[in-house]
Amino acid sequence: MHCPFCRHPDSRVVDSREADDGVAIRRRRACPSCGKRFTTVETASLTVLKRSGATEPFSRAKVVSGVRKACSGRPVDEDALARLAQQVEETVRASGCAEIAVHDVGLAILAPLRELDDVAYLRFASVYRGFEDVAAFEAEIAELRAHQALLAASAGSAGSASAAGAAAGTAAVPRYGGAHDPAPPPVHATSAP
Repeated sequence: MHCPFCRHPDSRVVDSREADDGVAIRRRRACPSCGKRFTTVETASLTVLKRSGATEPFSRAKVVSGVRKACSGRPVDEDALARLAQQVEETVRASGCAEIAVHDVGLAILAPLRELDDVAYLRFASVYRGFEDVAAFEAEIAELRAHQALLAASAGSAGSASAAGAAAGTAAVPRYGGAHDPAPPPVHATSAP
């Protein structure tokens, strides 16, 4: 690593620490030539493959910017947007791929946005999926209501063992973005005796 002060071609690592919840490593370095210290941050590269075929580095700021537009006029603060962007990055990195399609980033945004704000979710989903008519909105609203009913039923039936077993079988189904996304993998729910 070149020294940013004197451009000496080598430096010595003085200290290394994890940063951003283990996503990055912060290294404190010293230049043997001029003696000055500087900090570097190392992260595993994650690139996004755009629809045009171009690639660019993944950016939490771009996720926040896109979601902020959907949250315009809604009671969503900047901290919630930052947490959502972190969730999206963790989801995308968990795929284990160094390059991910922009469509998959959008799918990773939909689930946490649904939990954050229903109206913002509908706004984002309508643009992201290109809703053509009112029927598409109605189908998505029906999906939201079913999701909310499932959450309410699983929260309300926590005291009953048989209802809890049935709710656990349905609550374990992974949630995708909604009615317009590709079908999820089959899930075999066991029924309570």
